[in-house]
Amino acid sequence: MSGAQLPLGLVFPRDQRLDGYRDPPPGLLAALADLAEGTRDGVVLTGGPGAGRSHLLLAACAHASERARSVAYLPLRAFAAGASAALAGQGGVHLVCVDDVQAIAGNREAEIALFDLHNRVRAGGGALLYAADAPPAQLPLTLPDLRSRLAQCAQFRLSVPDEAQRRRILGERARVRGLDLDAAVLDYLFRHTARDLASLTALLDRLDRASLAAQRRITVPFLKGVLEAG
Repeated sequence: MSGAQLPLGLVFPRDQRLDGYRDPPPGLLAALADLAEGTRDGVVLTGGPGAGRSHLLLAACAHASERARSVAYLPLRAFAAGASAALAGQGGVHLVCVDDVQAIAGNREAEIALFDLHNRVRAGGGALLYAADAPPAQLPLTLPDLRSRLAQCAQFRLSVPDEAQRRRILGERARVRGLDLDAAVLDYLFRHTARDLASLTALLDRLDRASLAAQRRITVPFLKGVLEAG
């Protein structure tokens, strides 16, 4: 997904909804719904890889977009050296979601651009949702004013789901697609593939398409064939 402003009516991935996030910290989903609906102005999400930060940012975008509110999603890690220009070109929307804030820590030009974006969005009555791998106080930011702005937002710490939780989530996502993954299939998946939810969900989409094309249910031999086909 690019960092360009997301158009109204965009069809977001079906799994990326607020109610699809399992075991959230108390008050988190309500806070994000308020943010997307314009009754809250700033939230920062922190957590390690696999905690679902990007899921929640895109879910908030979907929630806002479904209510005819304009959104922008900015994945700073993807912009690399172009982060400053991408940040400077944004604004004028109801909700700005900034992913991977840690990717620009130490890049003073980009930090200033993010600080300016924060001020523009707030001056225009918009809201901001940030995600990073650590709380603002622990990020190696060089701009104290940016750290201060982030620290003023509501803070939520996300936990990385354990294997039992990932299995449950993957099973739920399979059922949404009309798929039945039995215990043997799940065991094989977790032994032989990447175990983060993003990779597992992408594989689930592949299995869904392959199962539909072959008109076969997903068994361990069928799964092996899909994996061997690349």
